Amino acid sequence: SIPHAGETAGPDSIWNAIRSLGADRIGHGTRSTDDHELLAHLAEHRIALEVCLSSNAATAVIASVDEHPLSEMINAGVPVTLNTDDPAYFRTTLNHELKLAHDVHDVAIERLVQMQRDAIEASYASPSDKRLILDELETHPGGVSA
Repeated sequence: SIPHAGETAGPDSIWNAIRSLGADRIGHGTRSTDDHELLAHLAEHRIALEVCLSSNAATAVIASVDEHPLSEMINAGVPVTLNTDDPAYFRTTLNHELKLAHDVHDVAIERLVQMQRDAIEASYASPSDKRLILDELETHPGGVSA
């Protein structure tokens, strides 16, 4: 399951999503950084957080993109993916979200590429489709630019 949790509610909502719903991905998870035990659990069990920088700023979940806990999530070893949430509504693209992570949070290009790998691994695509996409990413790693 992929519930939204830890966006407007605290880390308990993420724990509940994991324990009650068997969540293997979490939409947003912004408040995960309020609980270091939770961050360790997410990292250990490879439960990906689908981070939406522009969306979280637009909905005032965070005060601004530069105050997003993205770096803390990454540094804790949590698989983090960048997402657009609702691109038309929030007027963003995946390229824009990647650029924000790079420009505002100083996420290196190599880390951005790893985040794309994590997104593919966390997806519900078939193993063969995942392999095809990962192979394409390996063939063209410079395709991600800031």
